[in-house]
This record gives sequence, C-alpha cells and structure tokens, in this order.
Amino acid sequence: MGCAGFTCSKNSLCAVNILYVMVSLLMIGIAAWGKWFGLVSSFQVVGGVIGVGVFLFIVALVGLVGAMKHHQVLLFFYMIILFMVFVVQFSVSSACLAINKDQQEQLLEVGWNNSQNTQIDVEKTLNCCGFNNPVINGTCPAACFHTSNICPTCADKIQEHADEVLRFVGGIGLFFSFTEILGVWLTYRYRNQKDPRANPSAFL
Repeated sequence: MGCAGFTCSKNSLCAVNILYVMVSLLMIGIAAWGKWFGLVSSFQVVGGVIGVGVFLFIVALVGLVGAMKHHQVLLFFYMIILFMVFVVQFSVSSACLAINKDQQEQLLEVGWNNSQNTQIDVEKTLNCCGFNNPVINGTCPAACFHTSNICPTCADKIQEHADEVLRFVGGIGLFFSFTEILGVWLTYRYRNQKDPRANPSAFL
C-alpha cells in the first residue's frame, strides 16, 4: 500500500509518537539525574523539566493509543493539543533566535534574582560570584572566593555561553515544532481514512 494509504498513515503517526515518548523519558531522566548527583539544586528547575516531560509523555501516549485503535475522539484531542503545543513552541523558539544581547541580559538578571538555588548552582559551576556586582561581604560557594576572595562576576561568564545556548535551544525547538505540525497533519489525514479491515458500512 502506498504512503497515502491507511497503513502508512498509521505507522507514520505511531513512529512520531514513539519519538515523543523517547524524548519525554530522556527529559525526565536527565532532570532526575541532575538532581540526584547535585548538579542542579533548584527544585523549580527540575520540577519544571520533569513536568514538561510528563506532559509530553501523556500527549504522546494519547496519540499512540489513538493511532493504534483509530480512535476518533482521542485523535481529535491529540490533534488539538499538539497544534497548541506547536504554536507555543514555535513562538518561543523564534524568540530565542531573535533575542538580542540587551534582552538576554535583562532576562538572565530576572532569572538570577528569582531563585537563590539557581544562583548557587551557577556560582559553583562557573566559579564566579554575584551577577553584575562582585561579592565583598558575604558568602559565595565558588572555589575562587575561598582561595582569594576575588572572583569574576557571573554575568560576563553567562553571557559568553548564553548566545550559543539560545541558538541551540531555538534550533532544536524549531525542529521539533515542525515534527509537531507534521503530527497534526498526519492525524487529520488518518482520522478521515477508512480502515480497510473494518465493515465498509460502519461509521468511522
């Protein structure tokens, strides 16, 4: 049967959802691994990544079950949810690719001020203290602070990698957003196809 047929649409939709299941399990595993080994101490960051992974896993599971059973209701809700995810992810990915240096610094400072645990993680990892102003009277978990009390600010070190990270995240996000719109199109086409093994007079 050709690729426009029922079986090919079903297999393609199953393959897309299996990919989403693997990505969701990878996200959950990486977040749990980072928390377990103390690489990330912020529960908000870990919880957010795990939450996104669980949401993606549930959506992929709904799509997989709907594709296997040709279930019209599951496929309809899967198509709507996937399209909404596409819109959000495409917008965020485009913003990541279009953001300039000043906007990067503003967003980084907001994120820095909102989480004490994130500050500690960054200071430990990048061996720096403070965001724009060096720490003079206070504590800093960075190794340089305990040896010489003179450490570079974290803003400069974060900015060195922020542009590359945003480009990488934006590119990956755009790639997956196109797989999502492909999933929406496959679901729409698959819902309107008749199962050749079913009763020809049955309502699908």
